[in-house]
Amino acid sequence: MPQNNNPKGIRTALLSRFSAFGDVAMTVPVIYSACRCYPDVRFVLVTRPSMISIFVNAPDNLVLVGADVKGEYDGVAGMRRLASRLYADYRPDIFIDLHNVLRTKILAAFLRLKGVPGVQIFKPRAKRRALTRRNNKVMLPLISQRARYREAFFKAGLPLVEKFDGLFQGHATAPDECYAAITTPKPAGQKWIGIAPFAAHNGKVYPVELMEKVVARFQSDADTGRDLRIFLFGGGSREQAILDGWADRYSAATNLAGKRYGFKIELALLNHLDVMLSMDSANMHLSAIAGTPTVSIWGATHPYCGFKGWRQSDSDMLQVPLPCRPCSVFGDKPCFRGDLQCLNGIRPDAVYEKMCEHL
Repeated sequence: MPQNNNPKGIRTALLSRFSAFGDVAMTVPVIYSACRCYPDVRFVLVTRPSMISIFVNAPDNLVLVGADVKGEYDGVAGMRRLASRLYADYRPDIFIDLHNVLRTKILAAFLRLKGVPGVQIFKPRAKRRALTRRNNKVMLPLISQRARYREAFFKAGLPLVEKFDGLFQGHATAPDECYAAITTPKPAGQKWIGIAPFAAHNGKVYPVELMEKVVARFQSDADTGRDLRIFLFGGGSREQAILDGWADRYSAATNLAGKRYGFKIELALLNHLDVMLSMDSANMHLSAIAGTPTVSIWGATHPYCGFKGWRQSDSDMLQVPLPCRPCSVFGDKPCFRGDLQCLNGIRPDAVYEKMCEHL
């Protein structure tokens, strides 16, 4: 595709993606690629204000707009005000809806009244149901979420090739001063390990007592002379309390939960980790786009649903081959077996050994 092959003459493309951190993080490789494929097009992304700091080292032609859709721009009236604001400020030529929910459909309708055409991401709801139903599953991989984002740009007349090589254009390239608020620069030869043991739903969380055994194995390594540090990631008071306990018990561990360093600083630290361990969660996606080798644990969900990390190796996704998996796209359904064997069946030693492959 020739650079800036823009037959529709689009000058400004308005994009939207609200929702969870992981979903927004998955837009980064696609949006950055779009900006680099079409340097003469201004791309305006409207998202939640808290998401903006994910977009580190953004291309010059990307404009980030924070919109509080649960406050100032809540409801139909809020979407009408937001549409008026975006149209007045940016005069978009097209609206690319990367979310496709009621809120963004309403936003698209108000923009159409102002003469702005729109396209939206396709959600394969029927195929997701077939993949996650209890009986007669259709175990076929769905196209990735990033591919669906690219499809939306194609429908808008902006086909893409990937022009993204991580937020920092490689591994361990973020300047040391970018994470200085957390720690001093990484000493030569020392190994840095990240562990993010939580997710939004229980169906995606490796049991805490098993995860602590993984931490304990690395602490044992440190006690016997291996030069390593463990950085613990989490959020919320319950998660912070658990990770505080681990940091108290294991001297190699540093708890970042509750410190509120912000995404920009934590992403720079992630970039310098030798390996990150995460659930199928936002931390998996953030670690991947930061350029860090990422090992992920999958329980009720499955990579076939299309949400694997950017450039993540299949061999780095730990899972148990149970016939009931996946039972949920997002891990929010109760386990009908009642034992969460999809997570309890993953041995801590297997997790430790997989991480050691990156050390």
